[in-house]
Amino acid sequence: MQNILIPSLMDDENEFIPILSDGDDSELTNLDVPDILPILPLRNTVMFPGVVMPITVGRQKSLQLVQEVYRGNRLLGTVAQKDGSIDDPSQNDLYQTGTIAQILKILEMPDGSTSVIIQGKKRFEVVDYTQEFPYFKARVTAIDDIQPKDDSVEFSAIIGSLKDLSIKIAQFSMHISPEASFAVKNIENSTFLINFVCSNTDLKVEEKQVLLGISDIKERGIQAISYLVREVQMAELKRDIQTKVKAELDQQQREYLLNQQMKTIQDELGGNPAEQEIQDFKERAKEKKWSEDAAKHFEKEVHKLSRLNPAAGEYSVQFAYCQTLLDLPWNEYTEDIFDLKRAAKVLDEDHYGLEKVKERIMEHLAVLKLKNDMKSPILCLYGPPGVGKTSLGRSIAKALGRNYVRMSLGGLHDEAEIRGHRKTYIGAMPGRILQNIKKAKSSNPVFILDELDKVSQDFHGDPASALLEVLDPEQNFEFHDNYVELEYDLSKVMFIATANTLSTIAPALRDRLELIEVSGYLVEEKIEIAKRHLIPKQLENHGIEAKSVSFSKEIIQHIIENYTRESGVRELDKKIARVARRIAKKIAFEEAYNINLTKEDIREYLGVVQYTKEIYQGNNFAGVVTGLAWTAVGGEILYVETSLSKGKGSLTLTGNLGDVMKESAMLALEYLRSHAEQMGINPEVFDHYNVHVHVPEGAIPKDGPSAGITMVTSIASAFTQRKVRKNLAMTGEITLRGKVLPVGGIKEKILAAKRAGIKEIILSEANRKDLEEIKEVYIKGLKFHHVDTIQEVVEIALLDSKVDNPLKIE
Repeated sequence: MQNILIPSLMDDENEFIPILSDGDDSELTNLDVPDILPILPLRNTVMFPGVVMPITVGRQKSLQLVQEVYRGNRLLGTVAQKDGSIDDPSQNDLYQTGTIAQILKILEMPDGSTSVIIQGKKRFEVVDYTQEFPYFKARVTAIDDIQPKDDSVEFSAIIGSLKDLSIKIAQFSMHISPEASFAVKNIENSTFLINFVCSNTDLKVEEKQVLLGISDIKERGIQAISYLVREVQMAELKRDIQTKVKAELDQQQREYLLNQQMKTIQDELGGNPAEQEIQDFKERAKEKKWSEDAAKHFEKEVHKLSRLNPAAGEYSVQFAYCQTLLDLPWNEYTEDIFDLKRAAKVLDEDHYGLEKVKERIMEHLAVLKLKNDMKSPILCLYGPPGVGKTSLGRSIAKALGRNYVRMSLGGLHDEAEIRGHRKTYIGAMPGRILQNIKKAKSSNPVFILDELDKVSQDFHGDPASALLEVLDPEQNFEFHDNYVELEYDLSKVMFIATANTLSTIAPALRDRLELIEVSGYLVEEKIEIAKRHLIPKQLENHGIEAKSVSFSKEIIQHIIENYTRESGVRELDKKIARVARRIAKKIAFEEAYNINLTKEDIREYLGVVQYTKEIYQGNNFAGVVTGLAWTAVGGEILYVETSLSKGKGSLTLTGNLGDVMKESAMLALEYLRSHAEQMGINPEVFDHYNVHVHVPEGAIPKDGPSAGITMVTSIASAFTQRKVRKNLAMTGEITLRGKVLPVGGIKEKILAAKRAGIKEIILSEANRKDLEEIKEVYIKGLKFHHVDTIQEVVEIALLDSKVDNPLKIE
């Protein structure tokens, strides 16, 4: 007989190490069973035929039974207890079906306990108990197992399944020795295999008892498979759960160890950075000059930050919010400089001209000096590009001694750019107003809102409407930013907006602005600006010493008149930069060049003349009158030409004229028709001659009412054939009643007239006030005629002499 030992747990009388005797079935079936057997109760296990197992005998009754049986035939009956916790079981506490066992050996263990090795032989049924003391004895009936056919395919499959399932359980279970798999693979007797698996599987006593009660070995195997399948599934589930838990614990332990190491390192370096940052926030908060409400709000937010894990995503959001609150200059103001003479000097040094703007700034400084507490006005500088609107803001900040920030509004289309996003949004931040205030580090900077007229709107909202709160002195002392969530005082900020045109600014927004027009520069002003600012700047930018090149006034004027056409000086600055680059190249290559620049040098550096200056062309023809026009790049002169041809009195207008200008021409002709006799015109000629009015340079669009008196004079000259006074230009709007109305752009128009060599100018009487705002030096040599009616215009403009081409009526 071959015995295979499979170790398991053994800590009490009924916990065991099963041993399988792989022998012949005849050893079990031919056993002579006595009628009465001593009964040994087993805790927590069930004995199966063929299985050899050691049991630890602890109860006195059981110890006496074993010793007496060992001295006799060594046979006893083993019956499982229904409840293993009962120390002294009665007959009712034992199952009826058990297994006859033979004592193979009694061992005295080193710890003083007694172990008994027994082998199951045959199943039996208890008929009745004949003795209870000193141990149980019972009358029994042996039960034979029903053996299957060995050649049964089904039975072979059952045996195979049992082996596979047993091996799986042995692999999963921590309580079963790895040698169990080896034992199962090497068992040849099918009956022994089934009994071994039933005994060795970690099943409940009740389930093992069910298996022991099945007489048919095949059915016992099938039932064992059902139990084993469940055990395999449970084992797999346990393994999966244990794997997951172990992975999570491993990760947690790893993070814990790393955090502990990091904490140790941080302690060595001076402490936890997160705690240090929060402490730093609290120290900085003590120095802030904010209100009590702001202080309480910040304290609450820092407390919230201290409760967050630095590894959490919300921590960085809360940290950024607290940092923003601290960075804002709450109630921190720079001290204004009230030295008005110094301020005037600073403005004059940085910008030549712009007298109206400078005067307004000085007025504000004077009031601020006297009152020392004034809500800053919202100035809006509007005018053509390149006249210095933006750079003027920096000079104002310098004159006031305030910090300077600039915000470009060009293309702004999202309201959140002004008011900020709520901090619950990903990537939220304050609006650009408070961002720039934070950058300025004071709550009373000079704040330039550049390109106010280029704000747009879309489905994100209307930024212009959001600016209403910013630019209203009655509201901006409690400006609300969505991110900060606290009211911020902007009333001490000096906002200066800039724009090229007022037409695209919302009316409600325009109403809050104090508008100051920054008109274009005269040629004389551009020359001074170039000498004082542009040329020194470009020479320094290009590494050229001041003594290496000289720009005379004539050369600067030549560049202005022939290479630029603008109201400001931006294009002039580019031309001077281009000249400086060419000179720098010659110096670097050690080539010869003229230090005192000439017109030939300018032609070499800048190329051929780009713009031709309009020159007065004389008065040899009737019907040609010089007018004055305003454009975005300054004033210009234009000619209105009228020619007559025989016809039926139709009016033709050419020269790319706008609707308003066409109406002026029709108005002029109708006025002359109704006042023909006063003008010395035969009324009949209007029905016999077609009138063609043309304004040269037809590629350039022209519009506006200011050419009214020019057209009426031109048509009157054509019908009367009287010449127009030499060196005369005019501008003014007309009405059907014959009144002459004022027009704008007088400064630029006078500049254009002076450039063209005009000596006399006709203006509306209402435009007399505009001349008072122009320096005397710029209008020196010009004679002005101020008129109220068209009749006065004709009397001044037309001479008595006529051309030799009188009109004839046939």
